[in-house]
Amino acid sequence: MQDTSTHAGAAKPARNQGKRRSGRELAFRLLFQCDVGGQPIDEVFQVSREESEATPEVWDFASELARGAWQARAELDAIITRLASGWTLERMANADRNILRIALYEILHREDIPQSVSINEAVELAKSYSTAESSSFINGILGTYSREKPLVEIETE
Repeated sequence: MQDTSTHAGAAKPARNQGKRRSGRELAFRLLFQCDVGGQPIDEVFQVSREESEATPEVWDFASELARGAWQARAELDAIITRLASGWTLERMANADRNILRIALYEILHREDIPQSVSINEAVELAKSYSTAESSSFINGILGTYSREKPLVEIETE
């Protein structure tokens, strides 16, 4: 897929979408390093920021997502575990687990991001960073959550 954000005359939303997609990819890599590498989040952020060529806007978005998902991982992992029938977090592909964390964090805690965008972007990340079956797996879990989310909100009010 070609990023139109670098072409002259691209609409402003396309530029923002490209920055957000880059930010999600960076957030995924940061979260993956913390999760799989077992490195402290502050250390990962410091080293990554020094080495990153991301613009400040992309870095800020990525760090908000990664830090938010990392801090909310107990809540997010409980949702993932409940919806991923037959899969434990440990058995799940590392990439899938972290993509799901980012998407669920967006859905639950980022009202500025439409739920459908979070799901679509997670599926696209899975196509780039995980197995052939991962995009369907992630879409299924997030789709199930999005269908039940209004019911959960009503029950908790």
